[in-house]
Amino acid sequence: MAGHSKWANIQHRKKAQDNKRGKTFTKVIREITVAAKGGPDPDDNPRLRLALDKANAANMPKDTIKRAIQKGSGTGEMGIIEELTFEGYGPNGVAILVETMTDNRNRTVADVRHAFSKFGGNMGTDGSVAYLFNKLGIVHVALSHEEDQIMEIALDAGADDFSVSEDFFEIVTTPSNLSVVAEAFKKNEIETILAEITMRAETLVDLDQEASEKVLKIMNFMDDLDDVQEVHTNAEFPDDFIDEEA
Repeated sequence: MAGHSKWANIQHRKKAQDNKRGKTFTKVIREITVAAKGGPDPDDNPRLRLALDKANAANMPKDTIKRAIQKGSGTGEMGIIEELTFEGYGPNGVAILVETMTDNRNRTVADVRHAFSKFGGNMGTDGSVAYLFNKLGIVHVALSHEEDQIMEIALDAGADDFSVSEDFFEIVTTPSNLSVVAEAFKKNEIETILAEITMRAETLVDLDQEASEKVLKIMNFMDDLDDVQEVHTNAEFPDDFIDEEA
């Protein structure tokens, strides 16, 4: 089956580092809050269920999780958090899609615009690059498991694609089927490293080492902004690319 971009591996390592530094907490709290708008019961709210899985993986305290659910569902102190997506171009003309959750639209717009301009990119208008990306459900499983078993569980659960990277098995499915696939691994007592809805570019732009370093700088800077949840690109880093910031 098809592979995936080097960016997926870089994101995987960065998220692991963020977990260690506790940076994941802020992002997951916002994700829970927004997801809980669809209802406080994870059994009836697949998006909230996935957000809670992330919270548990990050060892988030139960009280923190409870407050985030109450805030989002309207059963606790209210605060308006909205989802905003920004589009633009980075070095070498690569497309960049930035997903944010914020309680201050003006601050977030200014921060993202600054990030684009700081690294030689420019923010585009709505629709300028979004058409290049597809929304997918992604599940990652540790390589310590048997490949045949992971593939069988994934396909039986209705997954669309399966691949092996240097860090994990990756299963791709539709967003609507993501919770079904994730639950299938739980039933087989196999822990998932990641289960989330993401955006992937259908066509990638090949970069050399120098261009890759420039693009990675803007991606990492953008990802570290307080209001940014996810950053996506159609950049294809070379197989031998060395992430010097890792």
